[in-house]
Amino acid sequence: MNWCKAILIKANIIKAILGAALFAAGTASATSPALAQTFQNYRCADGSRFIVGFFEYDKRAHLQIDGRAVTLARRLALSGSRYSGDGVTLKIDRAGITIRHAKRPTTACELI
Repeated sequence: MNWCKAILIKANIIKAILGAALFAAGTASATSPALAQTFQNYRCADGSRFIVGFFEYDKRAHLQIDGRAVTLARRLALSGSRYSGDGVTLKIDRAGITIRHAKRPTTACELI
């Protein structure tokens, strides 16, 4: 009976060591929430300003414009990226960033 207890104790010790090793590996490889998101401030030619946020694992753009929050879904674009929703269209390409909102014409924007 003593040898059975010894085997069980050794098995529990091995499980504890493996569990601690897996926990340490998972903690070391986890990304910081601050690194998983990007926020950028923009000023446009028509005087409007907005903040856009991109989150890891989310294909949408989250905008704060005209005092309201708008979530824009990613749309098909021939070049660059295009996001739209709720009357707002955001285009990002090599030439720069443009936005169209509140029935205003499309305007160029620059990073602040």
